[in-house]
Amino acid sequence: MNDDTIRLVTIGRILRRRRRLLAVLTVVGALVGYGASVLLFPPRYTASASVLLPGQWEERELLTQEDIATSSSVADRAAATLGWQGVSGADLRDRVSAKAADGNIIKISGTADTPKRAQQLSDRMAQQFVSYAARIAGGSTNSDAALGTEALRKQVAETNLRITELADAADPGQTVESVQSRTELEKLRTTLQEAIGKLDQADSTATKGNMVVMGPAARPAGEAPPTRIQLIVAGALLFFLLAVIGHLTAARMSRRLRTQPEIAAALGSALLGTVDVPGERPAHRPEDRGPRARIRRLLGVDIRWDLPTPQTSGDEASRQIRYRRVCARLRDQLPAPRRLLVVVPDGDEIARRAAGQLVAEAESDPSPGSSSRGYPMLRVVGVSVSQPMVPDRDNESGVLIVLSAGSWTTGELAGIAEACADAEHEIVGIVLAGTVRVSSTRSAGHSWDAAVPALAVGGDATGGSR
Repeated sequence: MNDDTIRLVTIGRILRRRRRLLAVLTVVGALVGYGASVLLFPPRYTASASVLLPGQWEERELLTQEDIATSSSVADRAAATLGWQGVSGADLRDRVSAKAADGNIIKISGTADTPKRAQQLSDRMAQQFVSYAARIAGGSTNSDAALGTEALRKQVAETNLRITELADAADPGQTVESVQSRTELEKLRTTLQEAIGKLDQADSTATKGNMVVMGPAARPAGEAPPTRIQLIVAGALLFFLLAVIGHLTAARMSRRLRTQPEIAAALGSALLGTVDVPGERPAHRPEDRGPRARIRRLLGVDIRWDLPTPQTSGDEASRQIRYRRVCARLRDQLPAPRRLLVVVPDGDEIARRAAGQLVAEAESDPSPGSSSRGYPMLRVVGVSVSQPMVPDRDNESGVLIVLSAGSWTTGELAGIAEACADAEHEIVGIVLAGTVRVSSTRSAGHSWDAAVPALAVGGDATGGSR
């Protein structure tokens, strides 16, 4: 299985086992998005007006016109004509934008809190832009520009007439007078070319100054992004993704031991075997009936999500063989029948059920007539991992630790091992318990769940208390 498949399986497990929590966090994210749309991002509307720029324009010139359209001079003029109370030109500059489109068109957009104001803002900005651009392009009024163009045309006509007169009076010979006449003629032709160039430049400037507003801006029918719906969806999606990423990060940073060599090294003993427990939802214990426990059950976080899906198990007889093998290894390892203390970490429901079944199996010794080689007597005790305390040694000859993989860290297991050594108990072995799925039809024999009530924390194998 490659890494991508493992990630997909892990995400699928999160979605299945944390669906309640993810649903609640998604709703919370949607509410946060709604609150942001009300407090931080109130509804905004955007309208656009188009301005046509006649003539030939280069790209850099269009960029210059974009800057002029949103300049402070244009914004101040628009603010003065709008007359909105408390709104200055600087405020309008934050609400308008300009962009050059195809066909020498400048599109001016204005954003306001109502559709009507957005329309008014874009129209006034377009009008003031056209007026201001015409003023800086011509450098004078339209009448002054027309007079200047007419004077240039008169100068061109007079020069043409003078050239004609000189050409007629010029002597075709090589006299001094003819040479001077031809020289004067060339100077006048140069003057004429300069006048024509100025005239063309003036015509081009006048043409570029004649910008046209292409109609009033259309009143917007919907909100400008981000809309309220977009913020709600974004908030829900953000919280959902953060929850999934948080689960993946927590699983990756988890220091819980999962492999058999790591667990054996932390406890400083050998692994005697693994046993299977039918998977089922754990019963609610008295200490799990507080408000926090109810909330955890309601959100579905009372069950581990990072444990792999239990594999399908065989019949009851095949599962019982594993318990018999563990008891047989204990019998072969011990020189004589001994009493052992079975230590189960508090909160490990899987290990608790496995220990109860192990006690029941030890009681059903298959060879009661051979007491010298019978199964050891087992007594189960629960030990807190936060403050581990193991009962002092009485007539027990060692400790058997039963726990589930992926539930405890190195420090927690080391604390249990130190508590056993402090009580002068030798750890004779470790048993790992895991959950399996069972079919609906169960084989005949004693019930697995029947062994659990027989488990008496702090009592001996027959149920007596110390």
